[in-house]
Amino acid sequence: MTEVSVRLLRLPHHDPALPLPAYETAGAAGADLRACLPLGPVELPPGARALIPTGLALEIPDGHEAQVRPRSGLALKQGITVANAPGTIDSDYRGELGVILINLSDVPATIAHGDRVAQLVLAPVVRAAWSEADVLGETDRGAGGFGSTGAAE
Repeated sequence: MTEVSVRLLRLPHHDPALPLPAYETAGAAGADLRACLPLGPVELPPGARALIPTGLALEIPDGHEAQVRPRSGLALKQGITVANAPGTIDSDYRGELGVILINLSDVPATIAHGDRVAQLVLAPVVRAAWSEADVLGETDRGAGGFGSTGAAE
């Protein structure tokens, strides 16, 4: 694994008792993000979305992005996921890291202060050099859309 230094700022409303993002196992690709809700929990009715603050800002190195991804246990057990998964944090953004959660279950959910709500994955960025063409190369698939390569079994 490659390590890249990412500067992190605890914002004034961040609870110093909350752990910083952390990798929970040696092989984890994502660091857990926690909800910073010192004024109380957020109730998430079925189908509702909410922006959950983390109280943190990041300085992501040029050539990288941070991806906010759902936590699989939260999605499976409670139907809570990241609405714009994966959410992208660009290297030039310096505001608070927020997590857009959505409740896909049929029961209300409560997000409490300190809850692990998402994972943060640092990834290299490859930018396209767009080149306009008159025609595109042929493939076996061609212009076939969703489901064009066969039925799911």
